Amino acid sequence: MQADYPARFERDMGCTEVEFLHWLPGATHRRAQLLGPGCARVEIDAGHLELRWRELPARQIALMRLPRLWVGFEFDGVDDPARHAFMRHFDLYTQRGGG
Repeated sequence: MQADYPARFERDMGCTEVEFLHWLPGATHRRAQLLGPGCARVEIDAGHLELRWRELPARQIALMRLPRLWVGFEFDGVDDPARHAFMRHFDLYTQRGGG
């Protein structure tokens, strides 16, 4: 998780588009969404979040290949506390790890 989430940022996520779309409803608290090819609009209170994504070449480490997805986030009309709360849940929901 980040300490601050600006209104517009991008990140490289370690997943496929299929995985990302599978996670999206839960990661957004099942908020209203409009989906298009490589994009989604998520309603958040009086504002919204525009998501855009595209698959990147896999990252290869020795014989292991990791999928990568570039994701752009652009919030409009969402204040700082609401944006932080939304992204905190989004990050926790999409976080993957072992143990």
